[in-house]
Amino acid sequence: MAKRIKDPGVGRSSNRHAKRFINADGSFNIKHINRPSSLSESYDYLIGISWSRFFLWVLLGYTLINILFAIIYMFLGISDIVEPTGNVFKDFLNAFFFSAQTITTVGYGALSPKGFVFGIISSFEALIGLLCFSFVTGLLYGRFSKPRANIQFSNNIVIRKHNGVDSIMFRLMSRSANVMIRPKIEATLALSQEDKDKAYVNNFYNLKLERNTITYLPTTWTIVHSINESSPLYGYSREQLAHLNGEVLLLVSYYDESFSQEVHQVHSYVLKNMKQDQKFVPAFYYDDAGYTILDHDKLDETFSNDL
Repeated sequence: MAKRIKDPGVGRSSNRHAKRFINADGSFNIKHINRPSSLSESYDYLIGISWSRFFLWVLLGYTLINILFAIIYMFLGISDIVEPTGNVFKDFLNAFFFSAQTITTVGYGALSPKGFVFGIISSFEALIGLLCFSFVTGLLYGRFSKPRANIQFSNNIVIRKHNGVDSIMFRLMSRSANVMIRPKIEATLALSQEDKDKAYVNNFYNLKLERNTITYLPTTWTIVHSINESSPLYGYSREQLAHLNGEVLLLVSYYDESFSQEVHQVHSYVLKNMKQDQKFVPAFYYDDAGYTILDHDKLDETFSNDL
């Protein structure tokens, strides 16, 4: 019989409508309120977001700074930069382009400040430009150098007979061509259940896996949990399993040669999403020359176990 374990850190209190602890992208499903913020958090945010969103923020910041200084130059008089055209929009564009040349220290020569006040402002803008580009350069280095796991999990979790016993399976692989060194996995089952006081609590169990560590992973790794007498899911029918408010919490660690250190990644599967009597399609094969071919698109593919 499976023994309950202590709370792994996500909390024992639950709710009838409680959602999963870990989202599909590996982030924890928590909404923060009344949380004090600080300027230093912007660095963590800009390091962690996607590349497309990062460059959008850089472009937005660059545009807003130039608009701000263009407004200042327009207010003080565009005539100290270039001959006014009489058209407000064209004069604003000239001020914007002068600001862009100043903040990037390009200075083509067609536009230049005249007078003491414009010289002071443009010098201050050039300083801001140096600081901003230094900050962005540091962010780019941080994004490239930040250790992060690069594991791809199958979208599907299946249940089928394995060695004569119902077993839960899913698989994973490396997104990159790097070989995962000594990967290991920990699986914890979180069951939200109603107690004798009609309150919902989370009960946690270790899931014993067929293998929880291997030496290296160049292809795919299928993780197997057999639902035998030692399993916390033993005694449930497949229909009952599909209605359990349960989540399999995963922590995978491995040594990454790119960063020369151990990296970690979390993931989870919801029991309600299990596919029954499905087998994973083999994701790698050998070509005529004897090379192993790994097809990343086949990680999620399954077929009926009856075929």
